Amino acid sequence: MAQRAIVRRTVRGTAWYLALVLVSWCAIGPILWALAASLKSEGEISDPNPLPTTARWSNYGEVFDLLPLGRMLANTAIYAGCVTAGQVLFCSLAGYAFARLRFPGRDVLFVAYLATLMVPLTVTVIPQFLLMRAFGWVDTPWAMIVPGLFGSAFGTYLMRQFFRTLPEELEEAAILDGCTIWQTYWRILVPQARPAIMVLAVLTWITVWNDFLWPLVMIQRNDISTVTVGLVRLQGQYHTDWPLLMAAALIVLLPLLVVYLFAQKAFVRGIAQSGMGGR
Repeated sequence: MAQRAIVRRTVRGTAWYLALVLVSWCAIGPILWALAASLKSEGEISDPNPLPTTARWSNYGEVFDLLPLGRMLANTAIYAGCVTAGQVLFCSLAGYAFARLRFPGRDVLFVAYLATLMVPLTVTVIPQFLLMRAFGWVDTPWAMIVPGLFGSAFGTYLMRQFFRTLPEELEEAAILDGCTIWQTYWRILVPQARPAIMVLAVLTWITVWNDFLWPLVMIQRNDISTVTVGLVRLQGQYHTDWPLLMAAALIVLLPLLVVYLFAQKAFVRGIAQSGMGGR
């Protein structure tokens, strides 16, 4: 019986490791293929051999010659940074209000706000475009920053759920010490909510960085364009230099990998503590 149990555990463990390797390959495989394709010449892109005959690192330099990619990277970083800061501030404020403050219609208002998650983003593109045109913000950086600045239903829900896990004794002690509602939020609860704030910040940064539809609708000038729009402009109507496009795609991917590399531990800890880990 003991030998059977050992064999069963060994088989089960091997099966799990094989499944993890398969899933990991599905995620890493396309990146490795893009890396190999970015180092090929244009004539080798259709070659079944996955590795280039001679690595052409010059493809990465040519990308910056064909496209103001450095400027686009800076633009996207500014947009993502501003929207992330706004999301963290306003979502944490709203989450604190819905979790801790008592006011008439609080739960009904929260459910109504949460219901907006069921509205597809494409449905709101035209109304938002009309608003931006009325404000005169079309083809300006304001159109990229302001619409996402004042929070979201998902971010509010995330912060509310985390604030609900904090003990009420923290607020009671702060009130006894003479703290106002704002001081309790800023000095007591926000420092405790850093894991959830990190999750919200990373997810918001990635969402804004990868956004394509909204910049495509709102921006025409290269000097304020984002990296996703720049990648599309590298594709010709009749001809596309795929090695250069793959090189540009990897350059665009690199900042996301760096952000996640530095925020990985805090991100995973925040997922576990905010109730998003499937508990």
